[in-house]
Amino acid sequence: MLLVFGGTTEGRKAVEVLEEGTGAYYYSTKTGEQDVVLHHGQRIDGAMDTEAMLNFCHVHDIRLIVDAAHPFAQVLHQTIACVAEKLQIPVIRYERIYPPRTNDILWIDNYQQIPRNIHTLLATTGVQSIARLKPFEDEGMRIIYRILPRETSIHLAHQQGATDDQLCFYEDGQKIDIEADAILLKESGVSGGFIEKVDAARKRGMRIIVLKRPAMPTSFLTVNGPHGLRREIEHLVPEFYPLHSGLTTGTCATAAAVAAAIRLTKGDTPDKVPVILPNGETIHVAVAYGDGYASVFKEAGDDPDVTNGLEIRVCVDKARQFEFLGGEGVGIITLPGFDYPPGSPAINKAPREMIRQNIEPFGTAFKVTISVPRGAEIALRTFNPRLGIEGGISIIGVSGIVKPFSEEAFIDSIRKCMTIAKAADTDCVVINSGGKSERFVRSLYPNLPRQAFVEYGNYIGETLRIASELKIPHIVLGVMLGKAVKLAAGHLDTHSRRATMDKDFIREMLHEIHCDINIDNLTLARELWEKIPATQLNAFAKNIITHCETHCRPLLPQGTLTILLIDDEGTIYEK
Repeated sequence: MLLVFGGTTEGRKAVEVLEEGTGAYYYSTKTGEQDVVLHHGQRIDGAMDTEAMLNFCHVHDIRLIVDAAHPFAQVLHQTIACVAEKLQIPVIRYERIYPPRTNDILWIDNYQQIPRNIHTLLATTGVQSIARLKPFEDEGMRIIYRILPRETSIHLAHQQGATDDQLCFYEDGQKIDIEADAILLKESGVSGGFIEKVDAARKRGMRIIVLKRPAMPTSFLTVNGPHGLRREIEHLVPEFYPLHSGLTTGTCATAAAVAAAIRLTKGDTPDKVPVILPNGETIHVAVAYGDGYASVFKEAGDDPDVTNGLEIRVCVDKARQFEFLGGEGVGIITLPGFDYPPGSPAINKAPREMIRQNIEPFGTAFKVTISVPRGAEIALRTFNPRLGIEGGISIIGVSGIVKPFSEEAFIDSIRKCMTIAKAADTDCVVINSGGKSERFVRSLYPNLPRQAFVEYGNYIGETLRIASELKIPHIVLGVMLGKAVKLAAGHLDTHSRRATMDKDFIREMLHEIHCDINIDNLTLARELWEKIPATQLNAFAKNIITHCETHCRPLLPQGTLTILLIDDEGTIYEK
């Protein structure tokens, strides 16, 4: 069982990460005022002292604590650290992302360091800080307190001596419409609106004073984003997620580039290096070293990825400007439609930008050479030959993380195939569920280039939406009976997890063509080819196609659609 301390934006994000699993957890907040939806979790509210937390963790067999509470909740952080040490429970600190500290801001460690030569101070440090700031009022400083517009906050402010004319609220987001000489902020991070508050104060010419965030207990394992949180939970409580996440080839190449840059510029060879993902969070990736290169072994988690275990090698050399080269096992683009022209190495734009962002801080540009031993061999088992990428795999990845059986990754590959198909200068694209149906349909369109044939897997609806976005004039949809009966019933995603064969609906379709045969013992849809009398097969096929069109045509408002129903022997039916 997991125990999460939240009540913050990070707490809400932690819930989203935990809800991806099947394990149970508790979500604790101090006030109970945060609106958050839990399915696998149970909510508990109210502050816990050390004794209460020890008892709770013991009674509920807590194996891992996630501290996603406010960074200034120092008492809570210390209580968690104490309990965790006594019970030998690991703690993951879900930290915020903090912008760099700049010199135009006065950074202070405590309230006593606030300068006394301020006439009017706008304090945005929360209702709990009012009592600490009252001594400054006694010295003649005028203080305005900006608090949340909650009855509980207003009541607490009054209890601490604040008057109504001293209170203002967050009703207008981060907009500052108060006349003050200076503003007092907490270093609350990106999610706390720190950047917006500072920018607003700068525009009004205010002096900016920031209370630095307190240090966290050194025993905490720190992450600052959802991917890092999930990966730590997968490591510490493996059974919480039935399937584990992995890294994209782009993240592997980035980590190897960081390691190579560290060795080149500093002479160090750390076992793990930090990698900033596209969402801004940082994860740590294990690296290895060879003669003139650093490498990462691709970790796909439980995603059925043929690149799992491949070694991604990177060599870096100082250069006048950034340059990306493909070595052994990295494919070469041979067709238009990609981020880069034919002849370029198959290193997508997102990984290039990710590598650049991570190694720019070393103070120089680099020539980055990526190679993948066995890449050419493995590429034959990927989409690359169909896409016109020859000689190796692609270095890809948008988020940097591969979720197991990732729908996003598969749909991204469909989108790339459809983009390539459009770039092949053809008005017609033929989409199929797989290689078998494609072989049967290809004979009908012998003049179409190979790139005009795209596999949709189970994602018929998503593929048609992509076709519409790309304004492809004509789509031919090839479908075999197992998926067709699901599609006819309105299931645009035909995966067995979401759609099963509906015998009652099949009976209705049979009745519509006056074919009332017994299908009680029907196990697989393809058995219908044998059960339906030969004289009625054509009528049945046309009826299924009509039902499929009802659900598919609205997804192509500007294009035309032809649906082909294919039997196991390759016979093709159409309206």
